[in-house]
Amino acid sequence: MKLMITGATSGIGKQLALGYAKAGHQVLACGRSQAKLDTLTQASANIDALCFDLTQYDSYPELPAASGPLDLLILNAGDCEYIDDALNFDAKRFEKIININLIAIGYALQAWLPRLRPGGRLVLVSSSAQLLALPRAEAYGTSKAGLSYLAKVLAIDLARHQIEVTLVHPGFVQTPLTDRNTFAMPMMIGAEEAADTIMRGIAKGKRDIRFPRLFILVMRGLSLLPFSLWRRLAMRMVSP
Repeated sequence: MKLMITGATSGIGKQLALGYAKAGHQVLACGRSQAKLDTLTQASANIDALCFDLTQYDSYPELPAASGPLDLLILNAGDCEYIDDALNFDAKRFEKIININLIAIGYALQAWLPRLRPGGRLVLVSSSAQLLALPRAEAYGTSKAGLSYLAKVLAIDLARHQIEVTLVHPGFVQTPLTDRNTFAMPMMIGAEEAADTIMRGIAKGKRDIRFPRLFILVMRGLSLLPFSLWRRLAMRMVSP
């Protein structure tokens, strides 16, 4: 199997690249750090690297026609920054996160979706944050909610092209992104465990992969509360 993974230089993406390569698949690992990509290619002969910025469409490399079609396209790259003062809204920060987490997905789809063979699979890595309005997550939560909606529409429109779509909703996963957080992150799991869960789900042909199970159940339960009640609870989370 031949697959492409974005955001492959750290966290879930890195573990996915290593996991699929170890299983004998040919991996195209994408990222912005050549040094980190070199580490991946040195770790496995089954990994080839593409170094570019996903948010700059003109920098996208063209895949050689001789490389053949992709069996699996995993769009995993993303970033997280928070809006610390909603009253003095940081539009540039909002734009940055929307561009990385959502607009760049559109660029990647335009560039590589035609390279997916019939019977292939597109995987979009969203977040459980889209299940619930969370304090300071105006940028991150909005981008992931939009990504989840996009995945569901693509699942409908790509079915006639025999392309399946899998949507991934992780909870807290220990990565360089979550290392920056200063708040409690319940039920956090490691990036390797997260990648294993995703790989197993893809192998089973799942269209929706959510984990950890208990964390997702809690988030779903909270999302069923009347918004007025959830608003009061959420406000307590950020009260000084």
